[in-house]
Amino acid sequence: MKPPLLGLTIVLMCSAAVSTQAFDLVNPKPPVAAKKPKDVTVHEDRRIDDYFWLRDKGSPEVVSYLEQENAYTEAVLAPAKELRATLYGEMVGRIKEDDSSAAVPFLGYDYYTRTEKNKQYPIYCRKAAAAGAKEEILLDLNAMIGTNTYIAVGQYRVSDDGARLAYAIDWTGYRQYEVFVMDLATKALVPQQIGKVSSLEWGAGHDVLYYGTENDSKRSDKFHRWTLSSGKHELLYEDKDELFNLEAEKSKDGKFVFCLTESKLGTEVLALEAGSTSPTLRSLLGRTENVKYYAEHRDGRFYYLTNRDGAKNYKVVSAPESAPDKLTELIPHHPAIKLESFTMLAGHLVIEERENGLPHLNVYDFATGQAKRLAMPEAAYEVSADRNWEFNTAVFRYNYQSLVRPLTVYADNLATGVVTLVKQTEVLGGFDPKNYKSERLWATVRDGTKVPLSIVYRADLDRTKPQPLWLYGYGSYGLSMPVTFSSTRVSLLNRGLIYVIAHIRGGGELGEEWREAGRMEKKMNTFNDFVDCGQWLVDQHWTTPAQLVTSGGSAGGLLMGAVINQRPDLFHAAIVQVPFVDVLNTMLDATLPLTTEEYIEWGNPNIKEQYGWMRAYSPYDNLKATAYPNLLVAVSYNDSQVPYWEGTKYLAKIRALNTGHNALLLHATMGAGHGGAAGRYDALNDIARNYAFLLDSLGLNK
Repeated sequence: MKPPLLGLTIVLMCSAAVSTQAFDLVNPKPPVAAKKPKDVTVHEDRRIDDYFWLRDKGSPEVVSYLEQENAYTEAVLAPAKELRATLYGEMVGRIKEDDSSAAVPFLGYDYYTRTEKNKQYPIYCRKAAAAGAKEEILLDLNAMIGTNTYIAVGQYRVSDDGARLAYAIDWTGYRQYEVFVMDLATKALVPQQIGKVSSLEWGAGHDVLYYGTENDSKRSDKFHRWTLSSGKHELLYEDKDELFNLEAEKSKDGKFVFCLTESKLGTEVLALEAGSTSPTLRSLLGRTENVKYYAEHRDGRFYYLTNRDGAKNYKVVSAPESAPDKLTELIPHHPAIKLESFTMLAGHLVIEERENGLPHLNVYDFATGQAKRLAMPEAAYEVSADRNWEFNTAVFRYNYQSLVRPLTVYADNLATGVVTLVKQTEVLGGFDPKNYKSERLWATVRDGTKVPLSIVYRADLDRTKPQPLWLYGYGSYGLSMPVTFSSTRVSLLNRGLIYVIAHIRGGGELGEEWREAGRMEKKMNTFNDFVDCGQWLVDQHWTTPAQLVTSGGSAGGLLMGAVINQRPDLFHAAIVQVPFVDVLNTMLDATLPLTTEEYIEWGNPNIKEQYGWMRAYSPYDNLKATAYPNLLVAVSYNDSQVPYWEGTKYLAKIRALNTGHNALLLHATMGAGHGGAAGRYDALNDIARNYAFLLDSLGLNK
């Protein structure tokens, strides 16, 4: 239900679909989920759920069923075993297995991660900036994982004086993070620990940590302070509004700690001085319905990115510390430009903004009071702030990539204008960006709206006839789908696939109005847009329904379920990944993680009118007897955002209703969460499975 992390988004955008001729769907026969009818009727709308029992996580019957599904999927995909191995070899062959990330400077050290050949997980390191300094290994996840099946770092915070590192580890994929504190001089761990947290920030120095914790439904609702020297723990704030989640943050200058509490439509920022010995939070701009603001601090003033006073696409204002609500405008609202986030440096403020669907970096110079955009080298691209840990610098680091250019980190000296290449991700195996072509087009949908499409394909592809095409979408939470590079996707492009992102309503590509046009009672626009983009690509002879495949995950899995119900004839195959498809049952259960805060994204089904909105598109509740396209539904057993049972129930019900003969497969990752496998080789294996499923169905099995 919640937005996926960027890593998951990239995996989803590197996944596709399937068909029937290549697969033996008779031997073995698919598992059959038992029907155990449960009446889930509300608002006099009679609904009987035959598969509600699959929610019984941990029961031997459920585990056995998932294992049977996994075995069946592997058996059906067995004819593509050689293709799968070839794809995996290609993908591993494009990555530099012994590699390191772009180093982040902080207090005289460079912090970075690196990988080693045949090792699954990153190694977290630092090195003094002085010439000849030796590497210090801080965390080696390969050694730390032990007998666990999953490991991932959440928060990773170096104290302002560089003395200690606070970090948090997820051991299951359920996104519950256990906190550890390391003395950086000795690498010894501080003995007091605070269990599992949702967010984490240092106060001034290295003796005080501020952190958020979750309730039983995984809503982050409490804000605490931990004094390490005394072991004292203090609860500073509890947000009892079920629509809000809170997070510990810190101003870039280190002067203030913030407790940001946020719903889908509103925020409140509570602040205290980072060095305060009597932690009393004060609200900066209060809490107003449908008003959001995000805070920073510099030179005695607070700075806010906010939509107050009708600034739908946001503006930047500031106010003195002594009167944090006495606002002065810095960057005005513009109806065609959405301000998305900002990064504060000592002399500059860098605003990430989006116009006409494309991201930009706009730099405000405090000395001159002027702002200007940084130039970008391509017509279609993705750009965003990199990790900028230091405040007292004029150097701003940012990430740049496109559908044909790998991730590149630049350092721009905003005072001199000198731009330095920090690192470009190497793509091995003979990759040459000149062999690929990227386009940006606009599809007209049924109500006359024009929807942007980002497209990439081999430059030598025969465009005089329709080709196999993979259409990806998301369209929720106001998130803009990034136009990113994928070295794994090259295996698809080289086999003749065209890859397209449809930037449909419900996302944020064209500002807040674009988002508002695809949520709550207008959510059907999201699904109609995607179907119409697919039909437009057929009508414009890019592809045909027999060659059109699709994918989406999380809220994009909701998209998949809804559009397949609308037009099962339009799509040849689909990957439906960690999908939010059991909308009504999930949203009617307030004890589930994330449910209540989603009321203002989808609606509250306890209200009859809003129930009606969701009833019209809920994929699980709108399945019918028809011929479904080839489907591979992927779920994760430890998923805290979209429980495994949603996709599992969905696939079982489709099988019972299907009148066609296509492959209907389920894969359950038993030792991971919403983002899938944590190990890099495990993740590539999953992508290879998905690609083989897709390519073999299309007859592209070489």
